[in-house]
Amino acid sequence: MESRVVRSSPDYLVLSDDERARVAPALLNPIENRKSGLSLNHVIGCPLDCAYCVRHLFANFQMKKPHALMSDEDAVALLLGHKFFRRQRTPIQIFNRATDPFLPDVKEHTFRVLRLLAASGLSNHVLVITRFVVTSDDAARLNQFRPLKLTLLVTYSGIDDKRVEPLGWIPASETLRLAFRAADSYRVVLYWRPIILGLNDSDDHIRRAAALSHFAHATVFTGLFYRDAMREHYRDHDLAEPYTQTARRKILPKILEQRLLPAFKAAGGGPLFRKTSCGVAFAHQEADFNGHFGIPEICDICPVEQLRRCAAAFCRPSQEEVERLAREVGTTQHPEIDDRAITFDSLDEEPRYFIQHSLGYQVHDRRQPHHIRRHGRAEIGWGDGKDDEQVDD
Repeated sequence: MESRVVRSSPDYLVLSDDERARVAPALLNPIENRKSGLSLNHVIGCPLDCAYCVRHLFANFQMKKPHALMSDEDAVALLLGHKFFRRQRTPIQIFNRATDPFLPDVKEHTFRVLRLLAASGLSNHVLVITRFVVTSDDAARLNQFRPLKLTLLVTYSGIDDKRVEPLGWIPASETLRLAFRAADSYRVVLYWRPIILGLNDSDDHIRRAAALSHFAHATVFTGLFYRDAMREHYRDHDLAEPYTQTARRKILPKILEQRLLPAFKAAGGGPLFRKTSCGVAFAHQEADFNGHFGIPEICDICPVEQLRRCAAAFCRPSQEEVERLAREVGTTQHPEIDDRAITFDSLDEEPRYFIQHSLGYQVHDRRQPHHIRRHGRAEIGWGDGKDDEQVDD
């Protein structure tokens, strides 16, 4: 059955009943609570064909034309009424899972959602992540959404192989420069990712990223999210596999970080962060809303002024306060609280992130420990066994 065009403002394609039946159930739920915010994804489908795209996990990679699950008004109403949403507190992400917010068929949805959120009087952090083209007109419109704390995160990898990233890195570098120069009420983050050992980590790649970092208010770097579904795509398309193993967490080997950090600094790079929320907070001159300050190994590259902001805001919560929030998410567990984090014996990601955003304090699950100095990354490339005794975020 063909998709039908629904006349609205803006016009958009909606899924037919047959198409909806073929979509993974996880994609039919437009809201998911993630570490960097409550994520709104009521438009799905993307033509960019990045080999490492997370849409492989939802069997959605073949949907090249973006489709809406519902109207923007209905989606925003669901977001604002969500059990994990708190006005002026909960960070929000828009279209970060199954499309790009600046595709021609998507950007009017993006601007309408931003307009609806701003009209609600929200001052929450709002993160918009793109690797596509942002025009001068788009940038001017992004300045119109006060009181939102809006951040444009421009994904840039520097990957030269068009089979891996068909769009290439030049549009992202041009978008970054344009958006940074136009920024007034919003902020710009260079989202340097995915960095893959042996593919886009040469000295030239690092020098290029360092030069681009001066067209952003902060730079965040991270590795590759590589699951079995992505590996199948690499094999089906005769692409060289980036790693011999897959993992639940992002892969960024120890040797890569140890080389990258000093090389980026030597090349004159700007403020660099390991975590998205740290870079966003720095760009807005605020403390990190995820409370990474309790994990000092993460913060050892942060600028002094950001460490001071985070130190001033950091406060270990009381047992009573944590258990009250735990009851809100439906658990009667009595978590352990120390100077680094709150640790539950068993608590899924979405309720953990709600508590974390509510308190600005790390919340962990004992079943999934994060080993010290790995910064929440996969164990691949960290297999010397020397860092296994303690855990971090």
